[in-house]
Amino acid sequence: MMKQDIYEHFHPDEREFVDRAWEWIVNAGQYHETKLTDFLDPRQIVIVKSLANRHPDVHVRLDGGYEGAERCRALIAPDYRDLDGEDMKLKVLSIDSLDQKFLTLEHGDYMGSILGLGIKRSKIGDIHVLENGCHTVVCEDISAFLDMNLNQVHRIHVQREILPIEQLRTSNVSLETLDITVASLRLDGIASDVYRLSRSKVLIPIRAGRCRVNWKTVEDPSSPLKEGDMVSMQGFGRFKVLEAGDVTKKGRFRVKIGKFV
Repeated sequence: MMKQDIYEHFHPDEREFVDRAWEWIVNAGQYHETKLTDFLDPRQIVIVKSLANRHPDVHVRLDGGYEGAERCRALIAPDYRDLDGEDMKLKVLSIDSLDQKFLTLEHGDYMGSILGLGIKRSKIGDIHVLENGCHTVVCEDISAFLDMNLNQVHRIHVQREILPIEQLRTSNVSLETLDITVASLRLDGIASDVYRLSRSKVLIPIRAGRCRVNWKTVEDPSSPLKEGDMVSMQGFGRFKVLEAGDVTKKGRFRVKIGKFV
């Protein structure tokens, strides 16, 4: 009964994660077990927090290495345990190179090279591309492997070093703002304006499951977007709906978009 009651709050695609997360919560509350997860995306964090709130004897600490981290590890424990001093087992993978071409590398290049070593996405936190290299938050248990095996990023030879989490340097996310007017707040209409693609071209990645809204896959092009929504389309980047709602005299919607650059 409890399970069905929980499911109705989440998308059917999320059931597998909801099951796993509920098991962590129950184990902490009933069997006094402590669970340190791999990195969770913001949607999974919402799920874990909402499930933990249903159990009176459980609390959760989230840590992605710095204030405002997007991806975090969760420490799920009985509520009598003090979690402040707990080791969250985070390390920094610092990457640099003597090759000048290195300075043109982007977020996706670093991610691709790490995943190309057979590393699961859940072992990697936020990736910070800096003016002279890259700092990536990683799970401690894969840090030695990365230190030994990550020799190239996008065919450029690199050096790497594992640093304590206290030495993490973060990059400021910059948003390019766009003001657009659209006939409706449909995903396909807004995305085609933001990515400067025709409506028919933008349908392809959406229907192929390559579009996520708030970290959930959305395959319906007519899904409405609202203020605060975060949209990412594989191969095209990410944007956030900063403002939506003003209607022009002609009945079109004014939307302010922040595009991640």
